[in-house]
Amino acid sequence: MPYRVFNADEVAQYLHLTRADIDALVKDHAIPFHTRGNRVVFYRQEIDAWASQRILGMQGPRLTEYHRQSARGTRELFPNEAVLPELLQPQFIAPALAAKTKASVLREMVALAESTGRVNGPRELLQSLLQREELCSTGLPGGLALLHPRHHEPYMFEASFIALGRTLQEIPFGAPDRQATDLFFLICCQDDRIHLHTLARICLLAHAGNVLPSLRQAPDASAMFECIIAAERDILRNKRQSGA
Repeated sequence: MPYRVFNADEVAQYLHLTRADIDALVKDHAIPFHTRGNRVVFYRQEIDAWASQRILGMQGPRLTEYHRQSARGTRELFPNEAVLPELLQPQFIAPALAAKTKASVLREMVALAESTGRVNGPRELLQSLLQREELCSTGLPGGLALLHPRHHEPYMFEASFIALGRTLQEIPFGAPDRQATDLFFLICCQDDRIHLHTLARICLLAHAGNVLPSLRQAPDASAMFECIIAAERDILRNKRQSGA
């Protein structure tokens, strides 16, 4: 439920952080929280927005460390740590979207999501995406955006999935580097445990190697899929070799 209230231990588990991390964030007033008498509580609708914006802004060691932390809560779902082969399929990829505006790309991405057969309410999904973009653009430097609902509620989806669209022309999307965007990931997670980790995984992919140029050069959906899977495989291999 969007209006769920967490205590400090619950929000730590939800965010894949430690209780000490949460206490430090509260002390610094660096996380949305409320007091009820002597208790500190957290409203999920505020935490969702704060957490996703925080992850999208991470880079370098900070992103790597959060990715490592968030992996702990997903191991029973992804025993070999590979997320993308479980969530993305070639038929969930549209390599030639005709959208020319932010509004039209959101509509086309929802239509692509609906074609997966995993969306229960496409209108509700579109509205939630619009609400999320009103908070802050999900565009990232490098020409990609990580679209996701304002509230990722289990009832919205039959199963978790990722869709990927590539537009024929770049679209102004509000990225922090003010560059236009042509690669759009749509992350739809039925399970709370994987939403933030999936965001972190794709952010890590975007900052590593040449995956974005490769996605732009790929001739079709199958080639785009293989590009992403190979990039994730490289990240996981490097992670194991470093002992992270």
